[in-house]
Amino acid sequence: MRQVTTILGELLKIFPRYEFEKLEKQHQSNRYTKYYTGWQQLVTLLFAQIGGHDSLRGIETSLGMHSQKWYHLGLKDIKRSTLSDAMKNRPYEIYEGLFYKLLDKCRSVTPHHRFRFKSPLFSMDATVIDLCLSAFPWATFRQRKGAIKLHYLYDHSGSLPAFMVMTDAKRHDVRVAKSEERLDFHLLPDSIISVDRAYLDFEWLYSLEQRGVWFVTRSKKNIQYRIAGQHKPIRNKQVSRDEKIELIIEESRKKYPKALRLVCYTDPQTGKVYEFLTNNMKLAASTIADIYKSRWQIELFFKWLKQNLKIKSFLGTSRNAVLSQIWAAMCYYLLLAYIKFQTKYHGSLQVLTRMIASVVMEQRLLIDILSFNERSIKKARDPVPQLALF
Repeated sequence: MRQVTTILGELLKIFPRYEFEKLEKQHQSNRYTKYYTGWQQLVTLLFAQIGGHDSLRGIETSLGMHSQKWYHLGLKDIKRSTLSDAMKNRPYEIYEGLFYKLLDKCRSVTPHHRFRFKSPLFSMDATVIDLCLSAFPWATFRQRKGAIKLHYLYDHSGSLPAFMVMTDAKRHDVRVAKSEERLDFHLLPDSIISVDRAYLDFEWLYSLEQRGVWFVTRSKKNIQYRIAGQHKPIRNKQVSRDEKIELIIEESRKKYPKALRLVCYTDPQTGKVYEFLTNNMKLAASTIADIYKSRWQIELFFKWLKQNLKIKSFLGTSRNAVLSQIWAAMCYYLLLAYIKFQTKYHGSLQVLTRMIASVVMEQRLLIDILSFNERSIKKARDPVPQLALF
């Protein structure tokens, strides 16, 4: 007879544990550890993410209520003081490394983006997470405000974060884009990246051009240029201009000496006129506009993360504790994405998150709950008989 584990145990099977143990050895994360290993900390953080627990005492109490089910999770004991020390001292890099291992696994099952062209499509942006300056003095942003900034490269194939880095909130977006070598690793030749005007740096854009990467961004009003000629005859009534341009300011021209393409597009719903800059001379002007419009998906992604993952209240005040929790939250997001694409689940990630939270410590197979909905999930009960209270 097949032994049925809990839903949490089913989720842990998806993690590449062998790779995680290699990361633990690489960063010596279990050095001076008596029993509370990096894997046990991952189990604890995953449980806290699923259950929405935002305090050490709450995690200790909630896990303690299910101590009879720990045998298959790899947990031995959980004390809030032990978890607090682990969040402070165990390097967050092991969870960052796990994130990229899971990302490779997700890419094997994710669908292609909705556009007809085959080029990989990315969007890049950043979001700020506010922190209390008195509790997080290392995260100084303004005189009386603390924050950290999360920079994402968003892959439209599967709606996945292909790259993520966390910096202080003062760090400008384009400085991160120019300094991160890992970003160059993901932007291969023939890739397309859409960015907003915060990334309009001609030196960086020309580095993309030299690597064979296409970009689409918004133009600024103060850009001075001359028209080098019409790109193609205009066939779309929403497109008012489609021209080749050359920069005329000497400093800008040194940074980007080649011709650019300027597309003026009128939104049919709002009537607002947008000007886009790109180095792609092949795609239709309406497709260029649609590529930039699809950049809104990364804003929805940021909104989903802040509403559904525990990345606004933290289990520790040190920088290492904050980063550990954020990377663990992102691992959980990839876990949800993998389940959705691997099983062809038709519901939203939000509904899937709620269903898993409802039965996380019940002894069921993960595949069984995917057929539930928000109404039927309330009827799910642990099949193991429980002792009655008298």
